[in-house]
Amino acid sequence: MPRNFELVLGRIGLNDKEITIYVTLFELGPSPVRSIAVKSGINRGTTYEVLKGLIHRGLVSYFQKTRHQYFAAEEPQKLLALSELRSRELVQTQRELTELIPLLEARRGTNAAQPRVRFFEGTRGIRTILEDVLETMKKETDKSYRVYSFADVREHLYVGFRDFVDRRVKFGIRVRTIALGPGGKLWGLDERRWLKGAEGALTYQILYANKFAMISLDENDQPVAALVEDPKIAQTQQLIFDNLWELLGPSVEPKKRS
Repeated sequence: MPRNFELVLGRIGLNDKEITIYVTLFELGPSPVRSIAVKSGINRGTTYEVLKGLIHRGLVSYFQKTRHQYFAAEEPQKLLALSELRSRELVQTQRELTELIPLLEARRGTNAAQPRVRFFEGTRGIRTILEDVLETMKKETDKSYRVYSFADVREHLYVGFRDFVDRRVKFGIRVRTIALGPGGKLWGLDERRWLKGAEGALTYQILYANKFAMISLDENDQPVAALVEDPKIAQTQQLIFDNLWELLGPSVEPKKRS
């Protein structure tokens, strides 16, 4: 069998034991439970239960021979039928979820009004936040967000998401950046102004929609982040940013200290 055969069968809903027994039946031809169990290395009781499941899926049939039941794998084309059925079920599930999600949102308790705070660590965690920035801003009418950029964090930011900027530009998402100290460059659909005199251990901050992400480095220089989701906090931070942006005005990048 091809190397990716089991992976493909897994995608249409078969588990490891079902795949093993299904493949075993092709290799053996019509066989009794005992032979299938020995060949597959799965105990007889489990083999029989798995066979019943495969019969229900239409992938295995059986017949009586002497005093024993013999099982046989159906034609491989049945796999396509199973795949098509699974696709239809997924489409239906997506439709039902689309209807269900607003109902669930409406049933949120009073605690839903409180700010939601999530914490992330490492490269994968930061990628999760960046993916959320793209997904959130794609849906916004005003496709622009704000950033406080700090050089020490900036170099760690896109390690796990090298094409973030390309995707941002592709989606037409704009960004205004206030750089805390020198450095940084324009990539497209962005503006940058510099805040002079910013020193010390600072955080990289992303203000987007009703969310506010703060990213810093731990003692091992690994990125850690907190993501706050709350309209009031986000609006406050955006107001502060916008006023500072206007005060800074178009500026020239400050020189690094020698």
